[in-house]
Amino acid sequence: MTVKSADVIVIGAGVIGCSVAHELARDGFSVCVVDRGTGPGQGSTSASSAVVRFNYSTWTGVAAAWESKHLWEQWEDHLDGTDGGLLARFYRTGGLNLESPKQDRRKVLALFDRAGVPYDEWDAATLRERLPQVDPGRHFPPKRVDSNEFWNDPDGELTGYWTPDSGFVDDPQFAAHNLLTAAQRRGATFSFRTSVTGIRTAGGRVAGIDLADGSHLSAPIVVNVAGPHSSRINAMAGVLDDFSVVTRPMRQEVHEVAAPHGYGDRSTPGPVMMDLDLGTYSRGTPAGRLLVGGTEPECDPLQWLDDPDEFDPNPTRTVYEAQVFRAARRLPELTVPNKPSGIAGVYDVSTDWIPVYDRTQLPGYYVAIGTSGNQFKNAPVVGRFMAEIIHACEGGQDHDSSPVQVKLARTGHMADMGHYSRLRTINPNSSFSVMG
Repeated sequence: MTVKSADVIVIGAGVIGCSVAHELARDGFSVCVVDRGTGPGQGSTSASSAVVRFNYSTWTGVAAAWESKHLWEQWEDHLDGTDGGLLARFYRTGGLNLESPKQDRRKVLALFDRAGVPYDEWDAATLRERLPQVDPGRHFPPKRVDSNEFWNDPDGELTGYWTPDSGFVDDPQFAAHNLLTAAQRRGATFSFRTSVTGIRTAGGRVAGIDLADGSHLSAPIVVNVAGPHSSRINAMAGVLDDFSVVTRPMRQEVHEVAAPHGYGDRSTPGPVMMDLDLGTYSRGTPAGRLLVGGTEPECDPLQWLDDPDEFDPNPTRTVYEAQVFRAARRLPELTVPNKPSGIAGVYDVSTDWIPVYDRTQLPGYYVAIGTSGNQFKNAPVVGRFMAEIIHACEGGQDHDSSPVQVKLARTGHMADMGHYSRLRTINPNSSFSVMG
């Protein structure tokens, strides 16, 4: 049996796992990343819309997203280099957030004021003037597209707010590769096509992992960043007894269609639009097209999976029509082709759609899980979050009773890691959707 060793094992090479590896390698740990795929970012990361926005229901959520925007803008500086002369690119398009009972606008804007996030409030007339392709009609609550009610006239008009610094990253999978390359420059190693079959313990703490080829890898620290497979890895470790939040794999679809005329082009992609009134979000693409996804409205069934490896990777007509017809109500000039075009992937979703970045009851075993759907944007800072939690816990701090506080380097804000605790009370202010 082959035995190798490292200071830290990171399970999962998505954008979050690669960020964790990068930060720990930067801090001088010898890091080994294992992933069952053939390369970085091939799981949930590859299905991400890579939207960068700031409207979260909590202070730490807003502060993390605002900090991460600065890191995406200074991506080469953050990575201390390029990836073969190239890097994923952040497009600053601006973002429209339409009003909805599903988010407390006053609370969100108060958090923006505290964080220093610029915004403008728009009434319906301003919305028409600034984005004439957008119909501000009020439709809440979202309705099934196969119901007669879906085609009802709007019952009023919406207001919203505009965040000029919102945007998207053009290639989420390449962003993960950028982080991998940066981590490798600092000595991290990556092992792909490598499946974990067990978590090893010794002396009351984690000691490494067993692999499907019969070998094992030894390390006193293991970080579970396995995305939709994270619950399986946690079960192997036997650490779930004290979790107050759970994670489950969920199938999701994102669709791509031609953008309405004048609504973005190759030089200036269309803006991000968060539309809980109709249950969709959208953004432009560098090719001048439009990505459309859903925000889990109550009228649509959620596609929970028992096995994250068994799902249909092709877009379905049912979900395609639900999402794109809703987007067409907001963008009346949007055409809806007969054939679905897009991707399907699997998210790792927590009970309240807020991730868990934490230690566990097994010393040395840490988790960065429940990240899918709304944490891609925070990948640059999540690595630092996990590094600070690991440093504190390995140094003897009781993170459960005295949560780690992280000072954010670009903005100077403080982020409370207790917000991401596995022991937390379910956040009643969450949208319980991808919006967080």
